[in-house]
Amino acid sequence: MKWVIGLALVLAAFWALTLWKAARHERLAEAEFPPSGQFLTVNGHRVHYTEMGQGRPLVLIHGLSGNIRDMTFSLMPRLAERYRVIAFDRPGMGYTPPMGGATITEQANLLADAAAALGAERPIVMGHSYGGAVALAWAVHRPDDLSALVLEASPAYPWEGPMPPLYRVNSGPLAALAVPLITAWVPDRVVDQAIADTFAPQDEVPGYAEHIGAPLSLRRSALRANAQHRAGLLDQIRALVPQYPDIPVPIELIHGTADTTVGLSIHAEPFIRDVPQANLTRLDGIGHMIHNTRPGAVVEAIHRAALRSRM
Repeated sequence: MKWVIGLALVLAAFWALTLWKAARHERLAEAEFPPSGQFLTVNGHRVHYTEMGQGRPLVLIHGLSGNIRDMTFSLMPRLAERYRVIAFDRPGMGYTPPMGGATITEQANLLADAAAALGAERPIVMGHSYGGAVALAWAVHRPDDLSALVLEASPAYPWEGPMPPLYRVNSGPLAALAVPLITAWVPDRVVDQAIADTFAPQDEVPGYAEHIGAPLSLRRSALRANAQHRAGLLDQIRALVPQYPDIPVPIELIHGTADTTVGLSIHAEPFIRDVPQANLTRLDGIGHMIHNTRPGAVVEAIHRAALRSRM
């Protein structure tokens, strides 16, 4: 019996230490990478955003595990020469608080309402990766609230294969245990390596990891939100597919042929077969992080969408 009590005390002490370390890790991350933009409240929900430039409104939506810093690294300053560019933290990421499970449609509605609150009427909407799925939901469900759609390396069709273990655990019944353990004990360099892997086959752009604020993605709220978003994505994409041909605005897709995160042949190529108003730009040998490895190509895709939407 004594050993049982002793074990219980050890486990209780370890869990208390884990919660303390998790909270400390979060405080350090937020001190090193504080909010870089401003806040507005939309439908009772606080939204973190940043904007720069003047001209036609353009909304940028980041992918999984990211935040608005992903867009401000190199893409947003280029676009600000011609557009009024607004980047939002999606719910649960960066400094926009979570919204429960937050489907891509719920996120799209929040960001569309936030853009409207900022006076950005019928913006061009560009989404990268998971953010592209949110942009697709915006175009399907709020077609009068955008003028053109740009999808960069975005999922658009159902795919085969299991959900990655990290997302499966963090969105399931073990999340209450797993998430604090990850926040407390996983070093930031693990996230840095995951970022580098996302750039493959290109090298990570120098200075990107320091700019993006990788430790923010290890916060407990971000880990939970990220996992919930990924866990629900397949079914949410499946529900959107039949409505793609009805999207009334011009659509530009840009996708790397070497993207192993979101496969070109699974997503972008079927999309242009099914959607007459969609145009696809293939980048030979380029991976998933096009807006940071080939930002000029993304800028050109946005320019094409802007031109087409004026015709």
